[in-house]
Amino acid sequence: MPPFPADSGRRGFLKQGGALCLSALALAGCAGRAPSGRHTPTNPALQRPTPPPPPNGKGATPVPALRPGARVAIVAPASAATNASDDAAEWVEARGFVAQVMPASRTRLDPPYEYLAGSDADRLADLHAAFADPGVGAVWCLQGGFGSWRLLNHLDYGLLRRHAKPFIGYSDITALHLAIQRHAGFVTFHGPMLAQDLLAGKREPTESNLWAMVSGQMGPGSWIAPPQDALPTELVPGVASGRLVGGNLALIAALTGTRNDIDTRDAILFIEDVNEAIPRVDRLLAQLAAAGKFEGVKGLLVGNFTRLGVRMDDDQAQGLLYPLILEQFRARNIPILGAWPSGHGDPNLTLPLGAQVTLDTARGALRLDQAVVV
Repeated sequence: MPPFPADSGRRGFLKQGGALCLSALALAGCAGRAPSGRHTPTNPALQRPTPPPPPNGKGATPVPALRPGARVAIVAPASAATNASDDAAEWVEARGFVAQVMPASRTRLDPPYEYLAGSDADRLADLHAAFADPGVGAVWCLQGGFGSWRLLNHLDYGLLRRHAKPFIGYSDITALHLAIQRHAGFVTFHGPMLAQDLLAGKREPTESNLWAMVSGQMGPGSWIAPPQDALPTELVPGVASGRLVGGNLALIAALTGTRNDIDTRDAILFIEDVNEAIPRVDRLLAQLAAAGKFEGVKGLLVGNFTRLGVRMDDDQAQGLLYPLILEQFRARNIPILGAWPSGHGDPNLTLPLGAQVTLDTARGALRLDQAVVV
């Protein structure tokens, strides 16, 4: 039985077409700031130039790059993924790395804690051991689910800081990203998980983008850009620089007011989610606004929101969220880019949380303004 109380359950999207776009604008009351529709690639020579990075911009500390042949620790800080850890190990080793399966990733608790991959103490021990081992080159989450937040007040952030390395995951793992940003201060990677994405066959550039990011192929000045068939939507045009923060919207809201809540000052905020009905997304946004979490935001990146509970596909349904987002942000005069392919969707691009970046909505991309690995 876990030593701490059980988690309570936690609960994606282009515009449907011209009519939906007009309807969204009317609901948002922002005809003067009309979304420009699906971003259309333009001749780079004709684009307005992106300004250089701010000279005093300070992001999180870069982590050591993942080297070829390194050992990769497979962890499950949240939910179990039955029989997936060994398949994940084979996948990792087929790419030239050495897989180390941490024990809790092979387990599942009995009811009522069956949503957890091992006790809190075991999952915590796996994380500490994976970070403390100098032979481990990256700590990679098997999947999300529920329960990462249960570990936050018991993590040894000093140990993590002394042995910083690429930490990869998303969804419920957002709780760990936020806490590490707050208390350890190194770059972490909101990226595809082994069971949830890579064994499931998420399409390119899901995998190649991750490798490029954690191996150091993408350095300062590199652009993170989606593929041509997953182009984002420019909701409010503009360019802004700041620390990239965020992740799963429900987890961000759940941790607001705690010692692990998100720091959005001078930040580019990224949000995504799954299985959240549109009224609940509205409530989550309103909660964060009431908590003052949008006051210091320099730009907004809206990722995949999937399974919104409406009878249309995710690409169409995402447009239904834009009036809610514009209602909260239209008076803030910040650039907003929607339908960004990171999170619960396909593909799932890796984002370096804590890093200094520039958001350019006309380009439909993010520029790295600092090294994320060294």
